[in-house]
Amino acid sequence: MLSEKLTNALSDQVNAEYYSAYLYLAMSAAADKMGLKGTANWLFVQAQEETAHGTHMYEYILERGAVPAFAAIEQPPASFDNVNAIFEKVLSHEQTVTHRINALATLAMQESDHACYQFMMWYVDEQVEEESGVTEILDKLKLIGENNGMLLALDNELAARVFVNPFPAKA
Repeated sequence: MLSEKLTNALSDQVNAEYYSAYLYLAMSAAADKMGLKGTANWLFVQAQEETAHGTHMYEYILERGAVPAFAAIEQPPASFDNVNAIFEKVLSHEQTVTHRINALATLAMQESDHACYQFMMWYVDEQVEEESGVTEILDKLKLIGENNGMLLALDNELAARVFVNPFPAKA
């Protein structure tokens, strides 16, 4: 059984994951409005991934014999100046998520909950991947500068992203 402290912290992270999904949906809509359908797709897939994370954590809380608590989901910002601003916000947001995930892993260690610590390690690794991928996109945007043709090429590249559920349903 999860401790009350871990249950509350994981429940808070479930809420944060669903906020992340809302944020990425808002960003996807902004990119779509900018005419960047590939970028909108990349962000929509990111929203799906965050929803999967929240659901995975919710299911873990239940599996460990606890009951998750739910809070209101904050409204995300709805407008962004340009695609660079979107991805700068993505990186900043993912760095915040990394901090939160690391704090959860630390709490699991402090509580001597080895199962929860192991569960959180998947997310620790995931955050390394998230930050690296977004940094790569930002590096490309810096190289592109004001070249709209190259921006469209990057947009086409981002259109290829598809959602693959990292937590397929148990048989």
